[in-house]
Amino acid sequence: MLLQGKVALITGAASGIGKQIAATFARAGAKVAIADRDADGASAAAAELKQASLQAIGIGMDVTDPEQVDAGTSAAVRTLGGLDILVSNAGVQLVAPLEDLSYADWRRMLAIHLDGAFLTTQAALRHMYAHAGGSIIYMGSVHSKEASLLKAPYVTAKHGLIGLAKVVAKEGAKHRVRANVICPGFVRTPLVDKQIPEQARTLGMTEEQVVRNIMLKETVDGEFTTVEDVAACALFLASFGSAALTGQSLVVSHGWSMQ
Repeated sequence: MLLQGKVALITGAASGIGKQIAATFARAGAKVAIADRDADGASAAAAELKQASLQAIGIGMDVTDPEQVDAGTSAAVRTLGGLDILVSNAGVQLVAPLEDLSYADWRRMLAIHLDGAFLTTQAALRHMYAHAGGSIIYMGSVHSKEASLLKAPYVTAKHGLIGLAKVVAKEGAKHRVRANVICPGFVRTPLVDKQIPEQARTLGMTEEQVVRNIMLKETVDGEFTTVEDVAACALFLASFGSAALTGQSLVVSHGWSMQ
């Protein structure tokens, strides 16, 4: 199995993309720590994997809280025996025109996406540098490369993750740590389902028009990206065997964004 003997910490993994990545990694042989601000949800997701005879633990973690990040990362290392892979996946979405966006909401969005990535990276690197290296994967977005209406803080934060990954790739190279970014298109998760009526109200469209004319307009086949698509890319990046693949961003979007 591709990740046999590896330990992975995945944030925002009680549901959606993170949960699917945790399951995919566990089936590939990894021991997984499912971290989420929803501690009960993290424990429930871990219990599902353990019922399938896979190795998993749930950890309550607010990625914007340095103490919780350090404590949760240390718990994963202590309980599972190390840390080889970090998937910084925790995120939220807010849809609002820039002129109406409150400073508090701007700060909250950047804190979850960028501060959370920084804090979890820093905690992971302390363990990875002291041992045999590792792989860090950031959950970006097509919005790491493109812009959309009503998403100023999200687009800003997702662009920032690419810069962070490049710095980690350079600084981590001598410690055998790689860093990469996955940039999905729209994935039909609760996060996206929440956006559809919000955008419909703001833009004066029907929900069907939002899906067809905004979310999927630029894809080659009119299809949503799936959690399985994203998890397969995470597995590829986590298991890649050398520093030939580091500091890169991989777009998974049914052709919405092409490089």
